[in-house]
Amino acid sequence: MFAARGIAVSFSVFLIVYCVMSLAVAGGWRRVWVRAQRLSVRRRADFLFALRMFPFVTAALVTAAFTVPSFLLLEPRAIDEPVGAVSLVLGACGVIVGAVGVINAATALRRASRAIGQWTRGAWMRGTWTGKSACSVPVLRISQTFPAMTATGIVRPRILLSGAAELQLTGGELQVALNHELAHVRRADNLKKLLLRFVAFPGMRGLDTAWLETTEMAADDSAVKTTRDALDLAAALIKLSRLVPEQAPMDLTAALMHGPASAVHARVKRLLAWSEGRSLAEKSSSWYGLGCGLAAAAATVAMFALTYSHLLVHMHTATEWLVR
Repeated sequence: MFAARGIAVSFSVFLIVYCVMSLAVAGGWRRVWVRAQRLSVRRRADFLFALRMFPFVTAALVTAAFTVPSFLLLEPRAIDEPVGAVSLVLGACGVIVGAVGVINAATALRRASRAIGQWTRGAWMRGTWTGKSACSVPVLRISQTFPAMTATGIVRPRILLSGAAELQLTGGELQVALNHELAHVRRADNLKKLLLRFVAFPGMRGLDTAWLETTEMAADDSAVKTTRDALDLAAALIKLSRLVPEQAPMDLTAALMHGPASAVHARVKRLLAWSEGRSLAEKSSSWYGLGCGLAAAAATVAMFALTYSHLLVHMHTATEWLVR
Protein backbone atom coordinates (compact mmCIF):
# COMPACT_ATOMS: atom_id res chain seq x y z
CA MET A 1 0.00 0.00 0.00
CA PHE A 2 2.91 2.34 0.72
CA ALA A 3 4.24 1.91 -2.83
CA ALA A 4 0.76 2.43 -4.31
CA ARG A 5 0.33 5.68 -2.37
CA GLY A 6 3.75 6.86 -3.48
CA ILE A 7 3.02 6.17 -7.15
CA ALA A 8 -0.38 7.84 -6.94
CA VAL A 9 1.04 10.93 -5.23
CA SER A 10 3.92 11.19 -7.71
CA PHE A 11 1.67 11.05 -10.77
CA SER A 12 -0.79 13.44 -9.10
CA VAL A 13 1.87 16.06 -8.47
CA PHE A 14 3.23 15.61 -11.99
CA LEU A 15 -0.24 16.14 -13.49
CA ILE A 16 -0.99 19.22 -11.38
CA VAL A 17 2.33 20.92 -12.12
CA TYR A 18 2.24 19.96 -15.80
CA CYS A 19 -1.28 21.26 -16.38
CA VAL A 20 -0.75 24.50 -14.43
CA MET A 21 2.54 25.25 -16.20
CA SER A 22 1.09 24.34 -19.61
CA LEU A 23 -1.90 26.64 -19.14
CA ALA A 24 0.42 29.44 -18.03
CA VAL A 25 2.67 28.99 -21.08
CA ALA A 26 -0.27 28.68 -23.50
CA GLY A 27 -1.81 31.87 -22.16
CA GLY A 28 1.30 34.02 -21.81
CA TRP A 29 3.92 32.94 -24.35
CA ARG A 30 3.05 35.74 -26.80
CA ARG A 31 3.87 38.44 -24.24
CA VAL A 32 7.22 36.85 -23.48
CA TRP A 33 7.83 36.29 -27.20
CA VAL A 34 7.55 40.03 -27.92
CA ARG A 35 10.34 40.75 -25.45
CA ALA A 36 12.53 38.01 -26.94
CA GLN A 37 12.68 39.70 -30.35
CA ARG A 38 15.96 41.35 -29.41
CA LEU A 39 17.67 37.94 -29.36
CA SER A 40 19.30 36.41 -32.41
CA VAL A 41 17.03 34.16 -34.44
CA ARG A 42 18.92 31.07 -33.29
CA ARG A 43 18.45 32.03 -29.64
CA ARG A 44 14.80 32.78 -30.36
CA ALA A 45 14.33 29.28 -31.72
CA ASP A 46 16.07 27.79 -28.68
CA PHE A 47 14.01 30.00 -26.38
CA LEU A 48 10.71 28.94 -27.94
CA PHE A 49 11.62 25.27 -27.71
CA ALA A 50 12.72 25.65 -24.09
CA LEU A 51 9.48 27.49 -23.32
CA ARG A 52 7.46 24.74 -25.01
CA MET A 53 9.23 22.00 -23.02
CA PHE A 54 9.20 23.99 -19.77
CA PRO A 55 5.93 22.52 -18.36
CA PHE A 56 6.99 18.92 -18.88
CA VAL A 57 10.57 19.42 -17.64
CA THR A 58 9.36 21.37 -14.60
CA ALA A 59 6.77 18.74 -13.71
CA ALA A 60 9.31 15.94 -14.13
CA LEU A 61 11.92 17.74 -11.98
CA VAL A 62 9.46 18.60 -9.23
CA THR A 63 8.26 15.00 -9.15
CA ALA A 64 11.70 13.37 -9.27
CA ALA A 65 13.65 15.83 -7.12
CA PHE A 66 11.06 16.75 -4.49
CA THR A 67 7.88 14.65 -4.48
CA VAL A 68 9.45 11.19 -4.56
CA PRO A 69 12.28 11.92 -2.05
CA SER A 70 9.92 13.71 0.36
CA PHE A 71 7.49 10.79 0.29
CA LEU A 72 10.17 8.15 0.75
CA LEU A 73 11.93 10.00 3.58
CA LEU A 74 9.02 11.54 5.49
CA GLU A 75 5.96 9.36 4.89
CA PRO A 76 5.50 6.75 7.64
CA ARG A 77 5.69 3.21 6.28
CA ALA A 78 3.99 1.61 9.27
CA ILE A 79 0.68 3.36 8.71
CA ASP A 80 -1.58 1.22 6.54
CA GLU A 81 -3.92 3.81 5.05
CA PRO A 82 -5.73 3.49 1.73
CA VAL A 83 -5.01 5.61 -1.31
CA GLY A 84 -7.17 8.73 -1.27
CA ALA A 85 -9.83 9.18 -3.95
CA VAL A 86 -8.36 12.50 -5.10
CA SER A 87 -4.87 11.02 -5.34
CA LEU A 88 -6.19 7.97 -7.17
CA VAL A 89 -8.09 9.99 -9.78
CA LEU A 90 -5.27 12.46 -10.36
CA GLY A 91 -2.71 9.67 -10.52
CA ALA A 92 -4.78 7.82 -13.12
CA CYS A 93 -5.09 11.02 -15.17
CA GLY A 94 -1.34 11.48 -14.95
CA VAL A 95 -0.79 7.98 -16.31
CA ILE A 96 -3.25 8.71 -19.13
CA VAL A 97 -1.40 11.92 -20.04
CA GLY A 98 1.87 10.01 -20.26
CA ALA A 99 0.29 7.25 -22.32
CA VAL A 100 -1.23 9.75 -24.75
CA GLY A 101 2.17 11.37 -25.20
CA VAL A 102 3.79 8.04 -25.98
CA ILE A 103 1.02 7.19 -28.46
CA ASN A 104 1.37 10.57 -30.20
CA ALA A 105 5.12 10.15 -30.54
CA ALA A 106 4.83 6.55 -31.75
CA THR A 107 2.17 7.55 -34.31
CA ALA A 108 4.37 10.35 -35.64
CA LEU A 109 7.32 7.97 -35.92
CA ARG A 110 5.24 5.41 -37.78
CA ARG A 111 3.86 7.98 -40.23
CA ALA A 112 7.30 9.42 -40.85
CA SER A 113 8.76 5.97 -41.40
CA ARG A 114 6.09 5.11 -43.96
CA ALA A 115 6.50 8.41 -45.81
CA ILE A 116 10.30 8.15 -45.90
CA GLY A 117 10.03 4.55 -47.11
CA GLN A 118 7.87 5.68 -50.03
CA TRP A 119 10.15 8.61 -50.85
CA THR A 120 13.34 6.54 -50.82
CA ARG A 121 11.98 3.66 -52.90
CA GLY A 122 14.39 3.45 -55.82
CA ALA A 123 16.65 6.19 -54.40
CA TRP A 124 20.41 6.09 -54.92
CA MET A 125 23.29 7.48 -52.92
CA ARG A 126 24.46 10.79 -54.37
CA GLY A 127 27.26 11.17 -51.86
CA THR A 128 27.76 12.78 -48.45
CA TRP A 129 27.51 16.44 -47.57
CA THR A 130 29.75 18.04 -44.98
CA GLY A 131 29.45 21.72 -45.79
CA LYS A 132 31.63 23.92 -43.60
CA SER A 133 31.21 21.84 -40.45
CA ALA A 134 32.45 18.51 -39.14
CA CYS A 135 28.98 17.00 -39.52
CA SER A 136 28.70 14.65 -42.52
CA VAL A 137 25.29 13.48 -43.77
CA PRO A 138 24.47 11.08 -46.63
CA VAL A 139 22.56 12.63 -49.53
CA LEU A 140 20.06 10.44 -51.39
CA ARG A 141 18.60 11.36 -54.75
CA ILE A 142 14.94 10.37 -55.02
CA SER A 143 12.86 10.00 -58.15
CA GLN A 144 9.77 11.78 -56.76
CA THR A 145 9.32 15.52 -57.14
CA PHE A 146 8.13 15.88 -53.56
CA PRO A 147 9.82 16.45 -51.20
CA ALA A 148 12.16 18.70 -53.13
CA MET A 149 14.74 18.64 -50.34
CA THR A 150 14.42 17.50 -46.74
CA ALA A 151 16.45 16.17 -43.81
CA THR A 152 15.06 12.94 -42.39
CA GLY A 153 15.93 10.66 -39.53
CA ILE A 154 17.00 11.17 -35.93
CA VAL A 155 19.65 8.57 -35.11
CA ARG A 156 20.87 8.17 -38.70
CA PRO A 157 19.93 11.39 -40.49
CA ARG A 158 19.88 11.68 -44.28
CA ILE A 159 19.17 14.43 -46.77
CA LEU A 160 16.74 13.58 -49.54
CA LEU A 161 17.09 15.50 -52.79
CA SER A 162 14.69 15.16 -55.69
CA GLY A 163 15.97 15.04 -59.23
CA ALA A 164 13.62 17.88 -60.18
CA ALA A 165 15.07 20.12 -57.46
CA GLU A 166 18.64 19.36 -58.52
CA LEU A 167 17.82 20.34 -62.09
CA GLN A 168 16.18 23.59 -60.97
CA LEU A 169 19.07 24.84 -58.81
CA THR A 170 22.45 26.21 -59.78
CA GLY A 171 25.60 24.96 -58.09
CA GLY A 172 25.66 27.77 -55.53
CA GLU A 173 21.95 27.49 -54.80
CA LEU A 174 22.21 23.74 -54.28
CA GLN A 175 25.19 24.13 -51.96
CA VAL A 176 23.54 26.68 -49.67
CA ALA A 177 20.28 24.70 -49.68
CA LEU A 178 22.16 21.58 -48.54
CA ASN A 179 23.83 23.68 -45.84
CA HIS A 180 20.34 24.67 -44.66
CA GLU A 181 19.36 21.02 -44.27
CA LEU A 182 22.67 20.24 -42.58
CA ALA A 183 21.89 22.95 -40.03
CA HIS A 184 18.64 21.14 -39.17
CA VAL A 185 20.65 17.95 -38.60
CA ARG A 186 23.20 19.69 -36.36
CA ARG A 187 20.44 21.28 -34.29
CA ALA A 188 18.56 17.94 -33.97
CA ASP A 189 15.33 19.58 -35.15
CA ASN A 190 13.68 16.28 -36.04
CA LEU A 191 14.23 15.02 -32.49
CA LYS A 192 12.75 18.25 -31.17
CA LYS A 193 9.68 17.74 -33.36
CA LEU A 194 9.27 14.27 -31.88
CA LEU A 195 9.48 15.69 -28.36
CA LEU A 196 6.80 18.25 -29.22
CA ARG A 197 4.53 15.39 -30.25
CA PHE A 198 5.21 13.71 -26.92
CA VAL A 199 4.23 16.82 -24.91
CA ALA A 200 1.21 17.79 -27.03
CA PHE A 201 -1.22 19.96 -25.05
CA PRO A 202 -4.38 21.88 -26.03
CA GLY A 203 -3.74 25.53 -26.86
CA MET A 204 -0.08 25.10 -27.83
CA ARG A 205 -0.53 25.12 -31.61
CA GLY A 206 0.45 28.80 -31.92
CA LEU A 207 3.66 28.26 -29.97
CA ASP A 208 4.51 25.16 -31.99
CA THR A 209 3.99 27.05 -35.25
CA ALA A 210 6.12 29.97 -34.06
CA TRP A 211 8.95 27.58 -33.20
CA LEU A 212 8.75 25.83 -36.57
CA GLU A 213 8.94 29.13 -38.45
CA THR A 214 11.77 30.45 -36.28
CA THR A 215 13.83 27.28 -36.57
CA GLU A 216 13.63 27.56 -40.37
CA MET A 217 15.05 31.08 -40.13
CA ALA A 218 17.74 29.79 -37.78
CA ALA A 219 18.72 27.15 -40.35
CA ASP A 220 18.80 29.89 -43.00
CA ASP A 221 21.23 31.89 -40.88
CA SER A 222 23.44 28.85 -40.31
CA ALA A 223 23.62 28.22 -44.06
CA VAL A 224 24.31 31.82 -45.04
CA LYS A 225 27.78 33.29 -44.57
CA THR A 226 27.91 35.97 -47.26
CA THR A 227 25.50 38.17 -49.16
CA ARG A 228 25.90 35.86 -52.14
CA ASP A 229 24.81 32.90 -50.02
CA ALA A 230 21.72 34.81 -48.93
CA LEU A 231 20.77 35.58 -52.51
CA ASP A 232 21.36 31.97 -53.57
CA LEU A 233 19.18 30.63 -50.76
CA ALA A 234 16.42 33.12 -51.56
CA ALA A 235 16.54 32.02 -55.21
CA ALA A 236 16.41 28.36 -54.15
CA LEU A 237 13.33 29.02 -52.02
CA ILE A 238 11.57 30.76 -54.89
CA LYS A 239 12.40 28.02 -57.40
CA LEU A 240 11.49 25.11 -55.15
CA SER A 241 8.24 26.72 -54.02
CA ARG A 242 6.84 25.76 -57.43
CA LEU A 243 7.54 22.09 -56.75
CA VAL A 244 5.89 21.78 -53.32
CA PRO A 245 2.16 21.12 -52.83
CA GLU A 246 0.46 23.54 -50.44
CA GLN A 247 -0.84 20.90 -48.00
CA ALA A 248 2.20 18.63 -47.72
CA PRO A 249 2.58 16.37 -44.66
CA MET A 250 6.01 16.85 -43.10
CA ASP A 251 6.01 14.69 -39.95
CA LEU A 252 9.45 14.57 -38.27
CA THR A 253 11.26 15.89 -41.32
CA ALA A 254 12.99 19.23 -41.83
CA ALA A 255 12.18 20.39 -45.35
CA LEU A 256 13.65 23.45 -47.00
CA MET A 257 10.14 24.51 -48.04
CA HIS A 258 8.42 23.93 -44.70
CA GLY A 259 5.44 26.10 -43.81
CA PRO A 260 2.80 28.13 -45.64
CA ALA A 261 3.55 30.46 -48.54
CA SER A 262 3.48 33.48 -46.22
CA ALA A 263 6.27 32.00 -44.07
CA VAL A 264 8.40 31.23 -47.13
CA HIS A 265 7.79 34.78 -48.41
CA ALA A 266 8.95 36.20 -45.06
CA ARG A 267 12.12 34.11 -45.24
CA VAL A 268 12.87 35.29 -48.79
CA LYS A 269 12.32 38.90 -47.77
CA ARG A 270 14.60 38.45 -44.79
CA LEU A 271 17.34 36.86 -46.90
CA LEU A 272 17.21 39.69 -49.43
CA ALA A 273 17.82 42.13 -46.55
CA TRP A 274 20.67 40.04 -45.12
CA SER A 275 23.93 41.78 -44.16
CA GLU A 276 27.20 40.55 -42.72
CA GLY A 277 27.04 43.19 -39.98
CA ARG A 278 23.75 41.78 -38.74
CA SER A 279 25.21 38.27 -38.67
CA LEU A 280 28.13 39.38 -36.49
CA ALA A 281 25.81 41.26 -34.14
CA GLU A 282 23.56 38.23 -33.73
CA LYS A 283 26.57 36.02 -32.98
CA SER A 284 27.69 38.40 -30.24
CA SER A 285 24.16 38.51 -28.83
CA SER A 286 24.05 34.71 -28.79
CA TRP A 287 27.20 34.44 -26.67
CA TYR A 288 25.88 37.09 -24.28
CA GLY A 289 22.57 35.24 -23.91
CA LEU A 290 24.36 31.94 -23.29
CA GLY A 291 26.47 33.50 -20.55
CA CYS A 292 23.42 34.98 -18.83
CA GLY A 293 21.59 31.66 -19.04
CA LEU A 294 24.48 29.73 -17.48
CA ALA A 295 24.79 32.28 -14.68
CA ALA A 296 21.06 32.08 -13.92
CA ALA A 297 21.17 28.26 -13.94
CA ALA A 298 24.13 28.20 -11.54
CA ALA A 299 22.40 30.61 -9.16
CA THR A 300 19.21 28.52 -9.21
CA VAL A 301 21.07 25.28 -8.48
CA ALA A 302 22.94 26.93 -5.60
CA MET A 303 19.70 28.26 -4.10
CA PHE A 304 17.99 24.88 -4.21
CA ALA A 305 21.06 23.14 -2.78
CA LEU A 306 21.01 25.40 0.28
CA THR A 307 17.28 25.01 0.94
CA TYR A 308 16.70 21.44 -0.26
CA SER A 309 15.88 19.86 3.11
CA HIS A 310 13.34 22.57 3.95
CA LEU A 311 11.76 22.21 0.51
CA LEU A 312 11.31 18.48 1.07
CA VAL A 313 9.44 19.15 4.32
CA HIS A 314 7.16 21.70 2.64
CA MET A 315 6.54 19.36 -0.29
CA HIS A 316 5.56 16.53 2.04
CA THR A 317 3.17 18.84 3.89
CA ALA A 318 1.61 19.97 0.63
CA THR A 319 1.07 16.39 -0.58
CA GLU A 320 -0.37 15.08 2.69
CA TRP A 321 -3.93 15.76 1.60
CA LEU A 322 -3.41 13.63 -1.52
CA VAL A 323 -2.92 10.45 0.50
CA ARG A 324 -5.96 10.95 2.66
